[in-house]
Amino acid sequence: MIRWTRRLSVNALALCAAMSLSLMSLGARAAGTVGTTLPADVPVIVDASLGVPVIGFGAAGTVTRTPVILLHGNNDVPFALGTCQPFQGNIQRLAQSLADNGYSTSELWGLGYQGTQCDLAADNTRRSAFAHTATANVDDLRRFVHAVMAYTGASEVDIVGHSLGVVVAREWMRQDKSWHVVRRLVAIDGPNHGIVNCSPSPQNYYQLPGYGGFTPESAVCQELGSPDTPFLRQLNRGSDTQGSTRILAIRNADTSFVYFSAQDGPFFPPVPAMDVYGNAFDFAESAALKGADVLNLTGQNAYDPILGTAHLGILSSPATWQATFEFLTAASPRR
Repeated sequence: MIRWTRRLSVNALALCAAMSLSLMSLGARAAGTVGTTLPADVPVIVDASLGVPVIGFGAAGTVTRTPVILLHGNNDVPFALGTCQPFQGNIQRLAQSLADNGYSTSELWGLGYQGTQCDLAADNTRRSAFAHTATANVDDLRRFVHAVMAYTGASEVDIVGHSLGVVVAREWMRQDKSWHVVRRLVAIDGPNHGIVNCSPSPQNYYQLPGYGGFTPESAVCQELGSPDTPFLRQLNRGSDTQGSTRILAIRNADTSFVYFSAQDGPFFPPVPAMDVYGNAFDFAESAALKGADVLNLTGQNAYDPILGTAHLGILSSPATWQATFEFLTAASPRR
């Protein structure tokens, strides 16, 4: 069992076998297969920035645990999608790991808040455009949470987010002061204090259209290019954590192409540790949250078989899955 402290460092490669054995020893059997659709009788939610119905997964059935809402990151989808995103959608695999350990599929809900991503083939710079900001997607999450609560009869939810999904959740909670609605939040490698991809340096190749067009003027960089952007100053004002929500931040502690000025896999060489305003800044601690439990992982590249990156690999890691399950199912502390 993983026990969290304010800082716990784990070499995931060394623990991989142990984690797998631990999951097997639970004697759990799959409660069902997490699907690729929402129940037909759930109200249709039209994506606020795309004008089309959101995609996602969920199921009808008895609910005995707090429902879990799973949120993917930027440029991702809630499940693999044919020719558009055949290798993405690993948030669904995390959901399946919860089902394999006793969750009902009626308790597991995924929101695709950026559509199918099929439009990226025509213009790769959409990866950094307004529709891919947290601001543009908060209302989708707001309506989805309330739809899930109404459908399941639950009075609260848990949220598991990866990357941008973490900030979307935190911004919705801030706007609506809805900390009492979110019992627990698992924040996996989220850009809580900015990303390294937005500097004006000519060495920042993420500015190129082929790498997403993350120029200082792009909407995503205006939001996340520095801890001092208006958006992040407001999000983190006073405290990273507020209200009664218990939070576990799971982060890469060795490399991650959105935070570290270091190689992340074979295709993402380092860019300068500089913010959107051209100031030197180390984003390595961006995914941590003051006041939350923090789990530091290393060696997560091993779990991204396509690009070999730690930022994507951490979502598919047995250590992440195990920590998420244990955190969500741990007994609540006495008040």
